[in-house]
Amino acid sequence: MDTPTTALEPRDVAYFQRGAWENPRFWSRLGGQPDLVGKTALDLGCGHGSLCIDMAKAGAARVVGVDLNERLIRFAQQNLQRNYPELADRVEFHCIDIADLPEGDFDLMTSKDTFEHVMDLPKVLRDMRERLKSGGRLYAAIGPLWNSPFGDHDTVKRLIGVNIPWAHLWLPDRLVLRATAKRLGRPLQSYRDLGMNMLAFRDYRRIIHDAGFMVEFFQPNCSRHPVVRMFSLLRHLPLVGDYFVNNLYCILRKP
Repeated sequence: MDTPTTALEPRDVAYFQRGAWENPRFWSRLGGQPDLVGKTALDLGCGHGSLCIDMAKAGAARVVGVDLNERLIRFAQQNLQRNYPELADRVEFHCIDIADLPEGDFDLMTSKDTFEHVMDLPKVLRDMRERLKSGGRLYAAIGPLWNSPFGDHDTVKRLIGVNIPWAHLWLPDRLVLRATAKRLGRPLQSYRDLGMNMLAFRDYRRIIHDAGFMVEFFQPNCSRHPVVRMFSLLRHLPLVGDYFVNNLYCILRKP
């Protein structure tokens, strides 16, 4: 991935540049990047837009990135115009709900570390399926899952300065949310107010298998990290297995 050279917010540039190693890892855990030449693609939860840029550079004819975060979309648009003008006629970014896009338009879709923030996942999967062409595929990475050691996305760490595995599950919600609300300056009733849907692995398994797709690939704990590999054994334990599922990768095909 090219390094942006035009002045933009440094923290956003740094996050965008993470795609240089995150995007190849995303595809490798899904069996490799598919042939994108001439394809139309949509990235749900595109964030800073790095995966969209990479898909266009791999030959996609049209790439649409959608996200509900206006600041991130603004960065993605500016970065595209300033640093990748040769792709500007094939890549577009929109701060929009996928339900507002036309149906039946895309050859493939991607979603990387976004589904854990979607509050109505069955509806979003339905909206995605309706906008895929027949035979089109959805490539998704989900994680960290809520019941995993750091499924709170560092909420507790921001308060106490250190990550404690599963702390968000045994610390009283009211204490964490009260302190976090004070730090953020807005009321919080649930971790959902921080953008976490709190779904467990068993919830994702049910929702995905009921979504009307053909499930071609469904793999929890995709990682070579020794702890995660150990989790792959522990996740089969009765009653507590969901606490040892860190992430989930899947490929879903529209019939």
